[in-house]
Amino acid sequence: MNTVDAIKSRILQLCGQNDLTINGLADLCGIPPSSVKNILYGKSMNPKIATIKMICDGLGITLSQFFDTPEFNSLEQDIQ
Repeated sequence: MNTVDAIKSRILQLCGQNDLTINGLADLCGIPPSSVKNILYGKSMNPKIATIKMICDGLGITLSQFFDTPEFNSLEQDIQ
């Protein structure tokens, strides 16, 4: 799994935990649905941390909570 896949997975996990659709998440976070969809469907291969922060703010979690998952903790270093 790479970083972008881990981000996609985490967003979908959080949507499931909070019973939110993609559009519902976007509305809650004050971001365009297209921003979330671009991350989830692979159009955005380098999601901005500011977008992830807005998702966290909308869900009432910290960036630390967003990234503190087994998927992120087991990622290999991108730069070799």
